[in-house]
Amino acid sequence: MPTTTAVRELPHPPREEIHLEAVLHALADPVRLRIITVLNAHGEGEGNGATCSQVELPVSTSTATHHFRVLREAGVINQCYRGTSKINCLRRADLEARFPGLLDAVLRAAAN
Repeated sequence: MPTTTAVRELPHPPREEIHLEAVLHALADPVRLRIITVLNAHGEGEGNGATCSQVELPVSTSTATHHFRVLREAGVINQCYRGTSKINCLRRADLEARFPGLLDAVLRAAAN
């Protein structure tokens, strides 16, 4: 029986293709704002992040999947598979390079 070692990868926009209007649209929803607030506490980069189920949301699983996809496609979060779990983390460095201070301003406003 053949075996496969294919790695599941999800499409993410490269840093230079992250657009302000897409980021602002992604951050305008209260559920997505809740997601980035939780992910901010988990850090960025290898070994950090949170699974989708670690982010408690008041929506169905399919709706949560939609919200994570919107954030990923806008370039706000990175999603990668670790085993069977999908790990999510903020793309803080990319967002800071493209739009200095934006993420911190949004997170401060969400905390109030």
